[in-house]
Amino acid sequence: MSLRNRELLYLVAVGALTGVGFASVYIAQQAVVSWGSLGYAGFFMALCVAAHLVARRTVPNADPYLLPMASLLAAVGLTEIYRLGPSDAFRQGLWVVIGVAVFGVALLGLGRDYRRLESYKYLFGVGALALLFLPRVPGLGEEVNGARLWIHVGGFQFQPGELAKISLIVFLAAYLREKREVLAQGRAKDVGPLLVIWGAAMLVLLETNDLGSGLLYFGIFLAMLYIATGRVTYVGIGLVLFVAGCFVADRMIGHVHERVTIWLQPWTDTKVFCPQTGTLALRQDCSSYQLVKSLYSISSGGFFGSGLGKGTFTSTSGAQLIPYLNTDFIYSALAQELGLIGVSALILVFMLFTARGMKIALQVDDGFSKLLAAGLTFGFALQTFIIVGGILRVIPLTGITLPFISYGGSSIVANFALLAGLMLVSHRANTQ
Repeated sequence: MSLRNRELLYLVAVGALTGVGFASVYIAQQAVVSWGSLGYAGFFMALCVAAHLVARRTVPNADPYLLPMASLLAAVGLTEIYRLGPSDAFRQGLWVVIGVAVFGVALLGLGRDYRRLESYKYLFGVGALALLFLPRVPGLGEEVNGARLWIHVGGFQFQPGELAKISLIVFLAAYLREKREVLAQGRAKDVGPLLVIWGAAMLVLLETNDLGSGLLYFGIFLAMLYIATGRVTYVGIGLVLFVAGCFVADRMIGHVHERVTIWLQPWTDTKVFCPQTGTLALRQDCSSYQLVKSLYSISSGGFFGSGLGKGTFTSTSGAQLIPYLNTDFIYSALAQELGLIGVSALILVFMLFTARGMKIALQVDDGFSKLLAAGLTFGFALQTFIIVGGILRVIPLTGITLPFISYGGSSIVANFALLAGLMLVSHRANTQ
C-alpha cells in the first residue's frame, strides 16, 4: 500500500471515530441522534480529505501518519468543544477550515523547495519579535486572565505568539545552521547569542506576564542549540539562567508570583488576601479556584470516565464551574468524560506525533531541514507538556493552549502550519 493510500485509510478511521463522538455527545444530551450533529463529523471528514488530496499532489512521499494523528487530535477537540457549546464548535470549525487552507497553501507554495525560507531568516526573526510584542501596543493588546497575550480588532481576537513560535523556529533553524561550527567550539565569546536570546525570553516574560510563553520560546532555543552544536554545556548554562530569571520574576511580577503560589499551595485552611475581590477568602475559593475545580474534574473521571456528554461542568444555576474550560482547561473536561484511560491514549497520540517528527529530523540530510523538523517537533511537545503539566500541578499553570485540541483560532492555524512544515521536510527526507 502506498504512503498516501495508507494515510487515506487512517483518515477514514478518524472520520468514523468523529461521527461516533458527535453522536455520543448528542445522545447523552438529547437521547436521540441528530443529523445536524453528524453534519459536523461529515464536514470535518471533508476537510481531512481535502488536506489529503493536497498532500497527495504536493508531498506524495511524506509521512503517512502525521495528518491522521493531527486530524484525530483536532476531532477530539472539536467534539469536546461541541459538547461544551455548539456555537463555539461552529466558530472552531471555521478556524479549522482556515487552518486546513493554510496547510494547503504552505504545501502548494513551498512544495518545490521550502529551503528557500532560509534566505529570509532575519525577516522571520524580526517578524517573531514583532508578533511577540504586538499585544503590548496600546488599544490593540488585550489582557486575559492576567496575561497579555491577545490582540483584539473589532470582533477579531488573535494570539500572535502562536505564529511567532513558527517564525522563531524558522529563524533559529537557518541561523544555527549557519553558525553551528562556531558555536560548537564553545568559546566564551560565543555564548553571546545565548545571552541575547535569554534576555529576549525574559523580556517576553516581563511584557506578557506569562511564564509559560517565556519557557516555551527559550526551551525551543535551547533544544535547537543543543541539536546544532551537541554541547550539553549550553543547555546547562541556559537552564541556570532561566531559573535565575524566573526567580527574579517571581519576586518582581505579581502575576507570576501568584501563579507560583497557586502551584505550591492551591488550598489553604485559613483565609488569605484575595486579589480579585480585595477581601479575605480561602485560596481555593479565590485565586486557585480554577485550578482546584479542574483537579476535582480530573479526579471525578476515574479510570473510565463518565462518557462523552455526561460530565458535570455547570452548577445547578447553569454557571460554568471551571472558567475558560474550552481553552486552557479542556484537558480537564476530557479527563472527566474519557477517564484516565482515555486521556492516557490521547497523550500517547501526542507522543507518537513527537516520535514521528523526531524520526523525520533524523532522516533528513541537510542542516536546515534537520533543525527545522526538530524545532517544530520539540515546540509541539514542549507546549503540550507545559499546559498538561500546569493542569496536573507538575509545573505552575500557564495560559498556553493544548495543540489541535483547545478552542482558539490562532492555535489551530499555527499547528496546521507546523504540520505542513513537518510534511514538507518528511517528503524531502523520503525522496533524497
